[in-house]
Amino acid sequence: MSREEEKPNTPNPGFTVESPRPDPASLVVPAEEEVISEDLHARRLAERLGLDFIDLKDFQIDNDLFRSIPVDLMFRYNFIPCRRGEDGLLVVIDDPSDVLKLDELEVLLNTRIQLSVATASAIQEILKKSESSQRVLEEATEGFRLQLVQEDEEGEEQLSIDKLTGDESPIIKLVDSTIFNALQRRASDIHIETREREVVIKYRVDGVLYPAMEPIDKKFHSTIISRIKVMSDLDIAEKRIPQDGRFKIRVKNRGIDFRVSIMPSIHGEDAVIRILDKQSANESFRDLNLSVLGFTQEELKKFRKFIWEPYGMVLVTGPTGSGKTTTLYAAISEIKSDEVKIITIEDPVEYQLPGITQIPVNEKKGLTFSRGLRSILRHDPDKIMVGEIRDEETAHIAIQSALTGHLVFTTVHANNVVDVLGRFLNMKVEPYNFVSALNCVLAQRLVRNICASCKREIQVDPVTLEESGLDPELATTHKFYEGKGCIECNGTGYRGRMAIAELLNMSDSIREMILARKSASEIKRVAQEEGMLTLRDSALARVLEGKTTLKEINKVTFVE
Repeated sequence: MSREEEKPNTPNPGFTVESPRPDPASLVVPAEEEVISEDLHARRLAERLGLDFIDLKDFQIDNDLFRSIPVDLMFRYNFIPCRRGEDGLLVVIDDPSDVLKLDELEVLLNTRIQLSVATASAIQEILKKSESSQRVLEEATEGFRLQLVQEDEEGEEQLSIDKLTGDESPIIKLVDSTIFNALQRRASDIHIETREREVVIKYRVDGVLYPAMEPIDKKFHSTIISRIKVMSDLDIAEKRIPQDGRFKIRVKNRGIDFRVSIMPSIHGEDAVIRILDKQSANESFRDLNLSVLGFTQEELKKFRKFIWEPYGMVLVTGPTGSGKTTTLYAAISEIKSDEVKIITIEDPVEYQLPGITQIPVNEKKGLTFSRGLRSILRHDPDKIMVGEIRDEETAHIAIQSALTGHLVFTTVHANNVVDVLGRFLNMKVEPYNFVSALNCVLAQRLVRNICASCKREIQVDPVTLEESGLDPELATTHKFYEGKGCIECNGTGYRGRMAIAELLNMSDSIREMILARKSASEIKRVAQEEGMLTLRDSALARVLEGKTTLKEINKVTFVE
């Protein structure tokens, strides 16, 4: 590192050409500056040391330069390379006052380094979003393909970048790196699919599957599955029947739970690992409310009215992965207080809500939804949440609970609000009790948001609009958007999801039609006349608002 005391006459924009050793006296932080934001602290530190502060919001990654530097060094020393010039390597680092660390870095990189300053969190975000975490996986895969080492069943629980780049068994390194990379990419599930000649690993991000890496040779399949079974405490000798398990690992002092399902297929066993990041979820769930889920103001106003009713049943419906449980959690978070007792029974309890009694179903031990619900009623609750109604007995008890002064939140699998009515009536539920207990039915789906960082205006073909049930004239009178694809969204053009919904208000006319066993089409027509927006209408409104795309809504709703 250069030791010149003066800055050059023609500095590079955004970077210092030479990085002087910081004077220790200049590093003393005055008392009035002790409680300041991370951004302000980094700016003042850079100014005090005569270095430039870099705002990394619009940072453009040089992929070739990134690939030339060991990924574990970037994570360990928390820096990102910017440009290699005649005077050395320009890097952005969060703590230029750590002289020993900088000397180590120069030695390890075998080059002179020049410094600029950014916040630690901004540097970490760049490392997460860049292909650096993907490189960990690629390097693990490459090592795995070279040789197959007998797996080590005593794998550490602690998962860190040092472990992923250390001298581990290739099998352990591959599985650990796959999990680490999935966490960096906000994946909700890891799918390991076995094919005739290869093993394919995919991540589900925002509800859509993406390949995690190049396919792996089929001969390594059984060892990968065995490693996952060992982590989940499953029988590695049993390969003919499905097995379910779970395991927990620690990443950066944060415990993360994983649910594992192993299933035999014609080419061998497949595995799906569900990621349950409870600590991360608890941070967001602390401020969770219905406003952040994506509902329109009109839908929110109506739905909030129903969740504040003193008794009755609030029913949420939709396929697996449509956000039903999150909606119920948000509703409960809004109405909970010290004055009411709320008890939930779920299978499983995915996220823990403070101040609420949560019971996990355990069918092996005889704790079913119906048995648990009977016990809950003896604990004098005000509000009850039943994770899912699966059978007649649970349906009967839930309806009786709603009729006897309890507010019951629950879910059921159905395609729309009208299908729910038929589903319950087929469970041999007394129609009069059912319509008397029901406050409302909310059907929902999740659609991906257009990435705000790469959102751009596009021209839509009038034929496409007509096929989607919209006026072709909108092609010239309205603006449509899509995501180009950037580092923020992993090149997909989408980031995050929001809910679209249809809300059926159990008015007197709707109740009478259900009791008269009118057809679903008639009930739907009357509901729309009374102001119900269908799922398709709700989805099209989000497209016209510029929040999502026609392609996205056409995947989850039908043209009516």
